[in-house]
Amino acid sequence: MTQLESAKKNIITPLMRKIAFAEGVHPDSLLRNIKAGKAVILKNNSRKLAKPCAVGFGLRTKVNSNLGTSTDKSSLKEELRKLDISIKYGADSVMDLSVGGDLKKIRGEIIKRSTIPLGTVPVYEIAVFAQKKYRNFLKFTPSDMLNILEAQAKEGVDFFTIHSGITRKNIATLRKNKRILSIVSRGGAIIANWMAFNKAENPFYEYFDQILDIAYKYDVVLSLGDGMRPGSILDATDKAQISELKTLGELALRAKMHDVQVMIEGPGHVPLNQIEENIALEKKICHGAPFYVLGPLVTDVACGYDHINASIGGALAASFGADFLCYVTPAEHLKHPSEDDVREGIIASRISAHAADLVKNRQVAIKWDRQMSLARKKRDWKKQIKLSIDPLKAARFRKESQPQNKDVCTMCGKYCSIKLMDECLS
Repeated sequence: MTQLESAKKNIITPLMRKIAFAEGVHPDSLLRNIKAGKAVILKNNSRKLAKPCAVGFGLRTKVNSNLGTSTDKSSLKEELRKLDISIKYGADSVMDLSVGGDLKKIRGEIIKRSTIPLGTVPVYEIAVFAQKKYRNFLKFTPSDMLNILEAQAKEGVDFFTIHSGITRKNIATLRKNKRILSIVSRGGAIIANWMAFNKAENPFYEYFDQILDIAYKYDVVLSLGDGMRPGSILDATDKAQISELKTLGELALRAKMHDVQVMIEGPGHVPLNQIEENIALEKKICHGAPFYVLGPLVTDVACGYDHINASIGGALAASFGADFLCYVTPAEHLKHPSEDDVREGIIASRISAHAADLVKNRQVAIKWDRQMSLARKKRDWKKQIKLSIDPLKAARFRKESQPQNKDVCTMCGKYCSIKLMDECLS
């Protein structure tokens, strides 16, 4: 029985209780939101997982970290170090986006080592498999697709990104309404090219019921991917994007009817003044399903600083109701991310998530800021460092500063406003 199926029967499962306790919410509230399709729990029912997490309404905004090999860089050891960094710096989940090396081995090692939920984009392995077997990554069959989905679910993958919204109808909309950048989703581009090469409908759409059967069997959450997400702020909220979103809304209802948990993925590149509209559209069209956003990036010119770019958009998006932020690293658009890039991306995204949780009136978030403010008032440097979102960096900065007066910092010294006003008002 899936978590959604249990919720529909008003059964509070042990996993729901564990999640509710960790979130500081009542189990009844979590059950209601799962039942309504407004929250999901990321945990494959065949896997033991130390830190399962829930995503959705009434819960803390979550952060995902991407890792995985590329065709140019395929070091398993490096990706495992990135996994350790992701866990250490507070990511709530990771996604393995590997396309280079032994994908099954890489995924198996990540599953074995990860204490947090793991997601994948199965079309990557499907394409790599087809390239090896047929010498053409566009020659995979629907059976190949379903076999790989089943295998990954059996291994313990907790959520799949499924690009089911790229249909013939939505491709036609894209053709009629030209963009600067047509499709920037790697998985979306593979599927669009498969459809053109095979002159067939998207198998992730055509065989969606069979995908639901696999997801139901293992309680894998389906993350319905936005293959037509905008890759330029000038393409944001266009007809192609909204056409796909409507398809995803229809598929979300089908998943719910099959007792399969589902969330929706969102843009992409979106200017500041369109973010609120995008969140409202998803919640309306997709029936309140949890919204998983990449950024969004609010400008196209922040190369080298796209973690900051995405952090700005992510904070706004989550404050308006997005539930899950996929981190973006400084390497976005430029190169395969390093371990330092991963750390920077996670911290930037966590700042966004926390800032949004303050707006959402999450009491745990408010308490955290209050504790920091009180520590600052007392000039309690050890506590400030401990409460920092990145204690290691805070500790290093404090150590490097070496103030003459240990009660203050080297920015203000004897002119420290907090100390001056303590003395003034005492």
